[in-house]
Amino acid sequence: MADIDINDLDFSNIGSWPVVVKGILIAIVAMAVLALGYFLDIQTQQENLERITNEESRLKEDFEFKQAKAANLDAYKAQMLEMEDSFGAMIRQLPSKTEVEDLLIDISQTGLASGIEFQLFQPLAEKHIEFYAELPISLKMAGTYHQFGEFVSGIAALPRIVTLENISITGGKEKSDKLSMTVTAKTYRYLDESEVSGKRKKRKKRR
Repeated sequence: MADIDINDLDFSNIGSWPVVVKGILIAIVAMAVLALGYFLDIQTQQENLERITNEESRLKEDFEFKQAKAANLDAYKAQMLEMEDSFGAMIRQLPSKTEVEDLLIDISQTGLASGIEFQLFQPLAEKHIEFYAELPISLKMAGTYHQFGEFVSGIAALPRIVTLENISITGGKEKSDKLSMTVTAKTYRYLDESEVSGKRKKRKKRR
């Protein structure tokens, strides 16, 4: 081996090299291949490890979220029952179709009890919204600020839901003249099953 000079080796004809040199070259190539394979395999394993670690974190978070939901299930059920009770109470504040006339009378009597004079009391076309209908009423009244205040307080005290919108108050020319107030009163009623099913059928036909 000591007598072999690398400069004497013909790299274009490796087959003519001494057996010892060829053995060393094969060993070097084999080690390089093994090292390359080792590092490539390590890199793949690291990528797999990172992917599995991320997946583990995601599954852990998902588990903790579901565990928290399961732990609070009874609280959610209690909250749902409470919401259903509140919703039912609100529904009960909406008159049925047969009760609307009585409600209109209540609004009219509230105004008369306040001492105001109705110049216009005109129910407008109702508007259906999901499970309820909106019934606007155009009102024009004459009276004093005090009387208007009593009317608004009386409307708020009604057992049914009534809202007042677009309020406009104008004064008379003289101090003794009464004020004029225009307002849109809106009340609501729930739709019965036949009306709700009718709305659904109309939607299906449009589709």
